[in-house]
Amino acid sequence: MNLYKPHTVAIYSGVIATLIGLIALSLSWNLWGFFSGPLPGYQIFLFPGNLSLIYFWHPIFTEEINFWPKLFMLLFGQFVVVTCIVAVLVKLKNRLVPSLNNKSLNKDKK
Repeated sequence: MNLYKPHTVAIYSGVIATLIGLIALSLSWNLWGFFSGPLPGYQIFLFPGNLSLIYFWHPIFTEEINFWPKLFMLLFGQFVVVTCIVAVLVKLKNRLVPSLNNKSLNKDKK
């Protein structure tokens, strides 16, 4: 059985990116006074979620929404954007390098 199916890898990557985003957000929130601002690298870790907030959610809603709905939208966007990008990349890898995919299938048959 091929464990590297595009949707499996993509969903796991999306979940991991969401957890990393949640950790980065909570560290940035709790260490604001220590760094006198946001956590260094905060924008990098939450880049996919911020993209969804800017280009998808912001035109629908205004900025005057509460913290918890905005957090949910950020993390949901983080999951969706990373999942879609990883799914496309894994499918491209499977099409462009079919020899790696065939080797794993041949090992499973033995």
